[in-house]
Amino acid sequence: MKELEFTVKDPVGLHARPAGLLVKEAAKFKSSITVSGNGKSADARKLIQLMGLGIKQGMAISCRMEGEDEEAAYAAMQEFLEGNL
Repeated sequence: MKELEFTVKDPVGLHARPAGLLVKEAAKFKSSITVSGNGKSADARKLIQLMGLGIKQGMAISCRMEGEDEEAAYAAMQEFLEGNL
């Protein structure tokens, strides 16, 4: 299991566009990817769950990857979060 901590910098937070891109990125991996924040957790492949987290600018989130390609998923999620949120 790999876990990544990240503070959201996007002024709008985790809104529809980056959430949709996150779902597409997570779908590339066999590992389960869970995003947690604001006291809730969501499967990174489920757009409605991600939107339901209510993540705003300045909030800390964690992204946990677990599975056979977790190393690659970790690197991709880190790059995605830094570039999009």
